[in-house]
Amino acid sequence: MKKQTRLVMIGVVGLIFGAAVSAFPTTTHESGSRLTAAIQENVSQTQSASGTISEVNKTNFVLTVQAIKGTRDQMIAQEDTPKSMTFQVDNNTTIEGKLAVGSNAEVTYRDDRSGNHVAIGVKVTPPKP
Repeated sequence: MKKQTRLVMIGVVGLIFGAAVSAFPTTTHESGSRLTAAIQENVSQTQSASGTISEVNKTNFVLTVQAIKGTRDQMIAQEDTPKSMTFQVDNNTTIEGKLAVGSNAEVTYRDDRSGNHVAIGVKVTPPKP
């Protein structure tokens, strides 16, 4: 009889505990989902370009673009006329090689809220002799 009473008590305590837990409101992690959405938005907005470096400054460099890796329309438009693009460099920019006029570069970048191209990563290769 003691075992049956003990099992009934365990069952009752379990039901009370279950009811108490389900009575608490569930919390949503809205700030976490906003952060995830912001990261995904930034990742999806990254673009890349390649070309020849035509100017180098402390906070930026200018690239004469050969091709923009993006939509077909962008690539067709790019083939018609060469274009110069200015890329901002900050502490988060990773640079492989040395930024030098005449060197070739592949740039992964994003546009900031002001419309500036901010370099995320740059891979520089020296010009061929």
